Amino acid sequence: MSVNVNRSVSDQFYRYKMPRLIAKVEGKGNGIKTVIVNMVDVAKALNRPPTYPTKYFGCELGAQTQFDVKNDRYIVNGSHEANKLQDMLDGFIKKFVLCPECENPETDLHVNPKKQTIGNSCKACGYRGMLDTNHKLCTFILKNPPENTDSSTGKKKEDKKNKRGKENGSVANNESPVLTELNPPRVDEEEDDDEDWGEDTTAEAQRRRMEEISDHAKNLTLSEDLERTVEDRVNMLFDFVKKKKEEGVIDSSEKEILAEAERLDVKTQGPLVLTEVLFDDKIREQIKKYRRHFLRFCHNNKKAQRYLLHGFECVVSMHQAQLLSKIPHILKEMYDADLLEEEVIISWAEKPSKKYVSKELAKDIRAKAEPFIKWLKEAEEESSGDDDDEEDENIEVVYSTTVNVPKVETVKSPVEKDDDIDIDAI
Repeated sequence: MSVNVNRSVSDQFYRYKMPRLIAKVEGKGNGIKTVIVNMVDVAKALNRPPTYPTKYFGCELGAQTQFDVKNDRYIVNGSHEANKLQDMLDGFIKKFVLCPECENPETDLHVNPKKQTIGNSCKACGYRGMLDTNHKLCTFILKNPPENTDSSTGKKKEDKKNKRGKENGSVANNESPVLTELNPPRVDEEEDDDEDWGEDTTAEAQRRRMEEISDHAKNLTLSEDLERTVEDRVNMLFDFVKKKKEEGVIDSSEKEILAEAERLDVKTQGPLVLTEVLFDDKIREQIKKYRRHFLRFCHNNKKAQRYLLHGFECVVSMHQAQLLSKIPHILKEMYDADLLEEEVIISWAEKPSKKYVSKELAKDIRAKAEPFIKWLKEAEEESSGDDDDEEDENIEVVYSTTVNVPKVETVKSPVEKDDDIDIDAI
């Protein structure tokens, strides 16, 4: 069964048709995947390589994709319904197939990897323009130009062969380049390339060009990294932090770790990684030692604080014998270090989750934390009441090492809690 390429057109005599997309789910559990059975036929109707719409699905779904070109197997990881993918394909067609002027699908893409541009030309109305390269798929297209693009290897070889023929004063029969209105500039661009690289050979010019190449490579690497799943990017941050620890420079690397987390767009999950690398059964000492590292992620960031608590649960799970009885003390030390806010702790305590540890252990951890949670709620209620009585004094909880019930002492507060923390000054 076929459908209109532009499904917003309801004209039954619309002549641009494509097969309805057929999807088949294979595998189970973590290995489940969706094979797009007729992707080659669909892509042929769109005049695009089958890898493009497949990769587009991966970008939109945040899923990895696989291409087995020889066997015509185009795969998107995970289980996805054909109707959902068909609707998603409309987005690809609108962005990368239809002409923006006449909405006709008779278009070609012209990729220039050197200039990092993707041109679009329409055979129907003569439109020529540039695609917006903000979409993640554009990174893939720039690295994998369509075979009919002006920048393809065959075209380059043909142009170079013709240039050599002209230099020798003759052009062999049937070897002259076909120059059309849509396809004129490649030979000139080759010549421009030679001029760009040959006109200035000074050391300074060479250094400048190498810096441009380096910056370009960094941008491509960044784009590739951001195409990965969140889980992959979190694992990349884990490897980065672990390497810093193995190199013995972890104590002074907090700014670099934050920068890498922001680069990978996993700042919120950063505390989860830090707990895994930096905490063990001596967590109480390590909270003080690595406070600056966690503050950069947790300060005024409730989501990051929740991930810190999830990471804390994982550490307790690995060292239950040593840490279960110390849970109230550990939470209080995190709270005193300004890593956790009351609201986040209370919310966490009310909802045991089995995402990171077993449901039973999650409940047990919260039960052990109850004395601290109780104190926190009471302190919150008192602070919301009459604050005048608390001007010169502060209530501090001192935990007994043998009893889980906190002993309350009234002590002078040496330093008032400062809500506005200058992280860079720490």
